[in-house]
Amino acid sequence: MKTTSLLAAALLTTTTAASAETLRWARAGDALTLDPHAQNEGPTHALNQQIYEPLVLRDNDGNFVPTLATDWSVNEDDPNVWTFKLREGVTFHDGAEFTAEDVVFSFERAKSEDSDMKELLTSITEIRAVDDHTVEFVTDGPNPILPSNFTNLFIMDKGWAEANDAVEVQDYEGGETTYAAANANGTGAFKLESREPDVRTVLSQNEDYWGMDEFPMAVTEIVYTPIQNAATRVAALLSNEVDFIQDVPVQDLGRVDGTDGLSIQSAPQNRTIFFGLNTGADDLENDDVDGANPLADKNVRKAMNMALDRAAIQQVVMRGQSQPTGIIAPPFVNGWTEEMDNSYEKNVEEANRLMEEAGYGDGFSLQLDCPNDRYINDEAICQAAVGMLAQIGVNVNLDAKPKAQHFPLIANETTDFYMLGWGVPTFDSEYIFNFLVHTKGDERGSWNATGYSNPELDEQIVSLSSETDEEVRSQTIADIWDVVQDETLYLPIHHQVLNWGMADGVQTEVDVEDQPKFKLFEMSSS
Repeated sequence: MKTTSLLAAALLTTTTAASAETLRWARAGDALTLDPHAQNEGPTHALNQQIYEPLVLRDNDGNFVPTLATDWSVNEDDPNVWTFKLREGVTFHDGAEFTAEDVVFSFERAKSEDSDMKELLTSITEIRAVDDHTVEFVTDGPNPILPSNFTNLFIMDKGWAEANDAVEVQDYEGGETTYAAANANGTGAFKLESREPDVRTVLSQNEDYWGMDEFPMAVTEIVYTPIQNAATRVAALLSNEVDFIQDVPVQDLGRVDGTDGLSIQSAPQNRTIFFGLNTGADDLENDDVDGANPLADKNVRKAMNMALDRAAIQQVVMRGQSQPTGIIAPPFVNGWTEEMDNSYEKNVEEANRLMEEAGYGDGFSLQLDCPNDRYINDEAICQAAVGMLAQIGVNVNLDAKPKAQHFPLIANETTDFYMLGWGVPTFDSEYIFNFLVHTKGDERGSWNATGYSNPELDEQIVSLSSETDEEVRSQTIADIWDVVQDETLYLPIHHQVLNWGMADGVQTEVDVEDQPKFKLFEMSSS
């Protein structure tokens, strides 16, 4: 009741304050933190990128867009050095000048132990400021895709961080609270005015933004209200309490699109939903098998994969708004193939045979950890999987909770069976391998809670960041996928489809990363 009251109060406040330039934005879950390097998570990036900016961005076609950098290239004399020319005349929200010193500071910060972005920067051995508007990145071998890793790497003001004891990255998984987690000072199109986590965040237009004359900049204020309950979220749009929601429930698409003054914009998302399995533990914490780990047996994993009816999930749970898949890479990604995408097969009879062969013909019980406010119909997908796995004797106890409690289970490896969704902002398989397949360690594998470790595969993954022969690199990617697919480390479900709901006065294209860029929005009276 307390949460409902807070939500009602927030919506009442924003409704009375709304104007043609105020965008009232809602989605299921809030950003986890304002620290731009603490969590590599979609909604967190979506909010932070309104405030902070990277050196480069990608558009919906995957093309680079200059942002805080205007030009970048590999050094002609040394292929291990990338040179980035920085945009001049840029200031942070507090008026401080943006310089190369801030870039060096931000990247060093993002490389630190508690950063959730460090996997993107593992090939960088040195970052140096040549002058106020030139930065060089030195890598441990030629890295042809380095700029691809920078699109969600946001730049902080070094002086602001030092003055506010925010030099160190927030230890989010450890429950730490820091100044940077609740306050912000970026170069972005919008400034932070107020922040109430899980209740309401208000941003105002940065009138000194360097892009004022380059982008529409029609939005002067953003009021962001997380609304976890799907029915409440849709009701807020239908009653004109919000103007824009990112995650219209699939069961309400027709209702929203058929309402005067509202519309639905849809597009495939660069994200795949799947289940992860703890294959590495000697014994699981949340099962009923003593002294053994049934998930360590490849036959069990393959059986569970065969038991999942992806077509039924697509038709019943997702109302057709998904693309069933057999691989954890979306079609946008270099390394994806149609053959792997179509490799899934429901075969309960064969799955039961594999369970018998593995010695688990009588089945076993297992806990499934699932978020209930992160992905489209996440809890409903998990509920469907429970019934499907029961057909092969895997009796699943479902534990669904908000993402703020769910994600630390993965980061701290305290889950045996879990849902995860993965977007690929680099559009390259290396990103997936670095975070989800490489052995978990100081620099890679931070989201790999499977316990899987393959030193030979690790070497191949590392080689991708310095391989300049495109044919050799493509073959290495294919070889890694062969192992990942054969091992069945993850159980792919589907690629997500995005459905943004908006009032007629709001005009934009759906961003394939599900990260709206409000400086590009058009606003008109309707």
